[in-house]
Amino acid sequence: MYLTPQHILLAGATGLTGEHLLDRLLNEPTVARVLAPSRRALAEHAHLENPVGELLELLPKLSGPVDTAFCCLGSTIKQAGSQDAFRAVDHDLVLAFAQRARELGARHLIVISALGANPGSSVFYNRVKGEMEEALKTQGWAQLTLVRPSLLLGPRAEWRIGERLAAPVMRWLPGKYRGIEATVLARALWRLALEEQDGVRIVESNQLRRLGR
Repeated sequence: MYLTPQHILLAGATGLTGEHLLDRLLNEPTVARVLAPSRRALAEHAHLENPVGELLELLPKLSGPVDTAFCCLGSTIKQAGSQDAFRAVDHDLVLAFAQRARELGARHLIVISALGANPGSSVFYNRVKGEMEEALKTQGWAQLTLVRPSLLLGPRAEWRIGERLAAPVMRWLPGKYRGIEATVLARALWRLALEEQDGVRIVESNQLRRLGR
């Protein structure tokens, strides 16, 4: 459990989970500063530093110190426009963000991956997520937490018809396959940040639901 003020780096603050996590971080008395680069400006807050622009261009300009980094980046192949564009965000950009976080002093990296992430998967989405996880493990993190939520539930700014159709069913599936509310995931992410456990930790969706209650 951290007792000293924390300096947080957050990527994906305008996304479904990221916006809930940002709200929680800004209301935590132990958080002194949240550095949250984003494409569009966020609401001002005394503890928020919000560089605006493309993340890849902003990364070299970010300054520390950073204690913990959260990566809530994520897209879909449809949203990205192609498999190559999807990989550029969900693999390449995640790795670039993580590397910069390490350079700024972060000891703990928490990354939203996906249920079924596996570098050997025949499903492109799951394979990219698995390759991203494996690549992060080679960066030498003192503490790396990979979370694998099932379908995220909650209102999104953009229309995702597949998720809208699947959501009612996903709410009733057993174990790790059941959908998880973004607010619950955000609470779980913060609780994981408070736990000191060296090495790599993989947290499946059913564990995330318990942590986020």
